[in-house]
Amino acid sequence: MRRRIFTPSVIPGPVFNAADALIIAGVVALLAFGIFLALDAPRNVSGPDIQLTPFYLPWYATYSLTRMLAAYLLSLSFTLVIAYAAARNPAAEKIILPILDILQSVPILSFLPVVVLSLTAILPQAVALELGAVVLIFTSQVWNMTFSFYQALKTTPTDLGEASSIFRLNPWMRFRTMELPFGGIPLVWNSMMSWAGGWFFLMAAETFTVGERDFRLAGLGSYLQAAADGADVRAILWGLAALVGTIIVLDQFVWRPLLAWADRFKVEMVEADEPPTSWFYDVWQRSRLATWWSMRVRRPFSEWLDARIARRFQAQNVNVMTSARVSRVVRIILLLLLAGILLWGAYSAFVLLARVSLDEWGAIALGAGASFLRVLVALTIALAWTLPVGVAIGMNPRLARVLQPIVQVTAAIPATALFPIIVLLFIQFTGGLNVAAILLMLLGTQWYLLFNIIAGAAAIPRDLVYTTQTLGLRGWRRWHTMILPALFPYLITGMITAAGGSWNATIVAEYVTFGGKTYFATGLGAEIARATATGNYPVLLAATLTMIAIVVAFNRFFWRRLYRVAEERYRMD
Repeated sequence: MRRRIFTPSVIPGPVFNAADALIIAGVVALLAFGIFLALDAPRNVSGPDIQLTPFYLPWYATYSLTRMLAAYLLSLSFTLVIAYAAARNPAAEKIILPILDILQSVPILSFLPVVVLSLTAILPQAVALELGAVVLIFTSQVWNMTFSFYQALKTTPTDLGEASSIFRLNPWMRFRTMELPFGGIPLVWNSMMSWAGGWFFLMAAETFTVGERDFRLAGLGSYLQAAADGADVRAILWGLAALVGTIIVLDQFVWRPLLAWADRFKVEMVEADEPPTSWFYDVWQRSRLATWWSMRVRRPFSEWLDARIARRFQAQNVNVMTSARVSRVVRIILLLLLAGILLWGAYSAFVLLARVSLDEWGAIALGAGASFLRVLVALTIALAWTLPVGVAIGMNPRLARVLQPIVQVTAAIPATALFPIIVLLFIQFTGGLNVAAILLMLLGTQWYLLFNIIAGAAAIPRDLVYTTQTLGLRGWRRWHTMILPALFPYLITGMITAAGGSWNATIVAEYVTFGGKTYFATGLGAEIARATATGNYPVLLAATLTMIAIVVAFNRFFWRRLYRVAEERYRMD
């Protein structure tokens, strides 16, 4: 591991290329297609009445938990497949990373109405609303998981790769026995962060309005939103209590056992003095049910899956010429189809954007500048406190046992439920919501940094820690020599996802409704929220594309180059 940090060499190369232009055009076409479908959506949409009595909270919690689980399973599958393809296939990496950059920059709450309205135009309303909620939660969970696992695969120690080559492991066995275990710790911590992000956007996923259409689903999010709209403090407290109880149950029965189990995959030469523990994991390990599960289910299934995939790898040498001809024909057809879609999308987007007046473009540009400044301030504040706190939690198991549940519960409480209270406090002071929006954005994005820093600190091998103690390294020298270089890949991943989350949070931070009143600040998020509320699709598309362009440009000019530095200079070798 190198000692120097914060002096990265700049990686040369083009920032944008033809592939980026095609991908952006494809996203524009998809958004335009969704908007045109949304125009045919039903005019009258109303959801079920939300009962604010505590009796209904267990049912609402079950509905929300089911949507969260469905979105998480979808996110995990996406992460394992897409991150692996990007990390192990250079050709796929050139396509996947630009797509991920653009998709994670698309503001969730701006395309949710388009998704739901387009789905209601072609599907039954109940199915469309449930699917739309799962899609929103999925997009709030998936990006930090994908970037984290991609970073773990790209920084896998070379000696592990050499060992897998010596043992002649096929790609599946290499993935199952080396790559997935190495990425286990950051994947678990980012899964916790993904659930926290999902809870954060739960209120928006289960209840929102577009013009006169009232989309609502029964769940904890809609319960908290209804309580906030009615200024019912008692109901808000009951809803938060149900949410906190659900989070604590998940922490004790899911996340802490997973952390204790994943600790076995840490790359180190000596065992930690105080490894993570879980009472439920210890009980499970001693139970007969665990033995039965391992002997009768897990092992037979693993052996069957390994054998089946191994046979598929052995049977891949088939008529190459025929497959090459077929693939060439398929490629031509797909290219023609793609060209047609892109041309139609470009024309549709041009028609919509032509309806945006110069004054509206000026408001979008002014809002983009204001939101950009808020994002920078929020990220700076987040980094200032999450770095020392995250290192303390990740490197001190005793402290982690106390603070981890607190951090997880605090991160998972939807800050949107607290927004009205914060707004009412700040609206009386100079600056009003323009200043309060920074705090609101911070509440929604600081956790991406904290969880990645904790994961990076927890993954530092104990032998390196003992070596720095033996050498007498203390204070800044210890940070400069070991901690910051080891954390560098995790910091970059955390900053990328936090920046994307911060831009998404501008939509709910700069435009707040409470007690029948609407408060808004100057910002791009406010422009998107206002266009969504009024059904102004041309402005919605223009503001969304502006946000995408800003986030993608920042990722390409800054974060992508630091990703290369992390891969080349700070690999754990």
